[in-house]
Amino acid sequence: MAKKNEVRYSCYQCGYVSLSPVGRCPKCGEWGSVEQELISSSAQSERARPMSPQKVLGLKPPRRFSSGIGELDRVLGGGMVEGGVVLLGGQPGIGKSTLLLQVCGNLARSGSKVLYVSGEESASQVALRSSRLGADVEGLEIFCHSDVDGALEVLSDHGVLVVDSVQAMKTGEESGWPGTPTQVRAVAQRCIDVAKSRGIPTVLVGHITKEGRIAGPMLLEHMVDTVLLFSGEESSAYRVLRATKNRYGGTDEVGLFQMEGRGLKAVEDPSGLYWNRGDESVPGVAVTVVMEGSRPLVAEVQALAATTVFPYPKRTARGFSLNKLHLLLAVIQKRCGLSTSGLDVYANVAGGLDLRDPGADLALAMALVSSASDRALPSDCCLLGEVGLVGEIRPVGRTPQRLKEAARLGFKTAVVSAREGEELPPDVKVIRVRSLAEAVASVGLG
Repeated sequence: MAKKNEVRYSCYQCGYVSLSPVGRCPKCGEWGSVEQELISSSAQSERARPMSPQKVLGLKPPRRFSSGIGELDRVLGGGMVEGGVVLLGGQPGIGKSTLLLQVCGNLARSGSKVLYVSGEESASQVALRSSRLGADVEGLEIFCHSDVDGALEVLSDHGVLVVDSVQAMKTGEESGWPGTPTQVRAVAQRCIDVAKSRGIPTVLVGHITKEGRIAGPMLLEHMVDTVLLFSGEESSAYRVLRATKNRYGGTDEVGLFQMEGRGLKAVEDPSGLYWNRGDESVPGVAVTVVMEGSRPLVAEVQALAATTVFPYPKRTARGFSLNKLHLLLAVIQKRCGLSTSGLDVYANVAGGLDLRDPGADLALAMALVSSASDRALPSDCCLLGEVGLVGEIRPVGRTPQRLKEAARLGFKTAVVSAREGEELPPDVKVIRVRSLAEAVASVGLG
C-alpha cells in the first residue's frame, strides 16, 4: 500500500507511470510530458468487495432521449444516453457553453432537472447568457465553483449533469492546482463514477491546445464514452460538430450550426454552405457531392494554376491533404499529358469544408485540369469518383443518394465511374468514364 504523499511521475499524453523522473516518456516518446504527482492517503487503493459477473442475455440497452437539438442528436447517434459521459472540446469562444446551455434549457423545459456546473464563470454571467438564449427556465440549476466534490454533493434528483470545464475543476482527493494532469484525471473519474452509478447523462467541457487536441492527459479521451469536437472559422458564423469517439454510435456524422444573436441554430440546407450556386462557368471550379455520415453535401472545389518565375513551384492545399494534391498532379501529368511543373498550384474547398471523402478526387483533378488549360467546366455538371495511380476512375459509395441531392439542386449532368453498378436515378444524365483522360474529354477539356 502506498504511503502518504508518495511521489510518482506520470505522462499526461499516454498515462505512463514511473517511479523515477524521466525527460522523455518511454511509452509514447514525448519530451517533457512526464510530470510529478503526489499520491495522497485518500487515493490509496482499497480491497474491492467481491463481485460476480453478469450474463449478457437479458441485459437491456441504456435508454436514449433527445437533447432538443437535432444536429447534436445526429452526432451522438440518436440522442443522449443514461449514464453516458460526453467530452465536448473546442476552441475558446467557439460556442461550447452556448450549445450546452441551450441543451440544458431544452431538457429543463421538457421536465428534466439539470445541474450546470461552471468553474470559470460567476452565477451572474451564466444567468445573463441563459436569459439571452431563452434557457432561464424552471428546472435548470447552476453551481458556480471549482470544487467538483461540492458540486456532486448537491447532485440529488437531477437528470443531467454538465461540468464546464474539466480543466477548471478541483477535487480534494488529489493534490495540485486545477488543470494539472493529476487533477484533470481525478475530476473526470469522479464525474464518471457518479454518472455510471446513478445513470445520469454527463457532459464534460474540455479546452483545446494549440495543436488542436483536448488539453490534459490523453487518458481523458479513453475514460469517457463519447468525444465531440466543436470547430469553425474565426471569421465565419458557421460551426461544425464531429464525433471522434462514440461508444453508442458512429463517428461519421456531422452537425452543422449557425451562430446567431439568440444562440446556435441548425443549418437548414447544408449544401448551400459549400457551394455558391453560380450560373457562370469559371476555369478552375468543379463541383462534387460528398457524404458526411448519412448526409450528402454539395462541395465546390477551386484550383488556380499560375505561371511562376521561380525554379520551385509552390503547392498549397486547403480542405484536403497536400499529399493528395501532389498525387493528383502527378497522375494528370503522367496519364493526361498535361505538365504543371512550371506552374504554382493553389487548391481550396469553398466554405472551409474539410474533404475526407475519396469521391471528391475526380472533382479536384478536373478543377486542376480546368485551371491549367484555362477552360471552364459546365456549371450544371458534378463529378463523382476516386482517382487511382494509373488514372482509373473508381466507384464511390452511395452514388444514388449523391445524385438525388445533385438533382435537387439543379444539376443536369454527372460524371461517374464506368464500374458503377448501382441503379442510378434518371433525373441526372450520367456520363460513365473509365479513366481520367476519358473524363477530361467527356466535359470538353481535352
